[in-house]
Amino acid sequence: MMPRSAICLVAYLACVNSFAPVGSIASRPPTQLSVKTALDPQEWRQFTVKEITPLSHDTKKFTVALPSEEHELGMVTASCLMVEGTGLDGTSQVARPYTPTSLNGTKGHFELVIKKYDKGQVSSYMHGLSVGDAIKVKGPFPKIKLDPNMKKRIGLIAGGTGITPMYQCIQELLEADGDATEMVLLYGNKTPKDILLKSELDALATKYPRFSVVYKVGEATDGWTGPVGHIGLEDCKQYLPPPSDDHMVFVCGPPPLMKAISGDKGPDKSQGAVDGVLKELGYTETQVYKF
Repeated sequence: MMPRSAICLVAYLACVNSFAPVGSIASRPPTQLSVKTALDPQEWRQFTVKEITPLSHDTKKFTVALPSEEHELGMVTASCLMVEGTGLDGTSQVARPYTPTSLNGTKGHFELVIKKYDKGQVSSYMHGLSVGDAIKVKGPFPKIKLDPNMKKRIGLIAGGTGITPMYQCIQELLEADGDATEMVLLYGNKTPKDILLKSELDALATKYPRFSVVYKVGEATDGWTGPVGHIGLEDCKQYLPPPSDDHMVFVCGPPPLMKAISGDKGPDKSQGAVDGVLKELGYTETQVYKF
């Protein structure tokens, strides 16, 4: 069995190596340097769970307290953090990357939306926690730098919990002063009850005309009247901005979605070549980012 340090190092490298040089690497603006930030990318820090909210049959939102009401987490867009937990064997320490769903500038707490997977090491650990328990976190680990008006239009394709980095990007751009980026989200799930953050996404689409969302499910249950099936070529042709240096497409989801839409990342977790539907539609490697 791997020692704790080796397991955490593997997860850390998997997260860090996924940061491809598309655009420039995110960094904290100078105006934020004086803000009290709670995270450190080199050090595990402990935070207390203050609230747990069930979102679906297998997903919970964890509200986690920061050291004070003046502290911010210290995230940048787009970035993730690492959460450490006890593995399924009950002894080993494992770590996985997650993207907070709270705004980067939120003070006093942060939020994580986590789906429990049958063999998920950290997701199972998190779902076993109670209010008052502590978790260990470090970060942020920047991915692609996303600045206001960096692109005129952005298409986002998400599947399942792949919505969390998309939600971070959507929120931050919509809240940014002077930003005029138009965004459309294609969000696929197995069933309507699996759709995460739907009320939040709908509220953003209502508030901001430059953002729209299209939901698609594999199985039409619970009176669903929207699109049914997997996100595919026709959906991308209809809703995404066309290939252009003024446009960008972000993709995040389970392996089958990634393979079909954008192609997998490289063996070293680099971006790899664009493949699948996006290649067929003519998008280039500089116009696609795989989370």
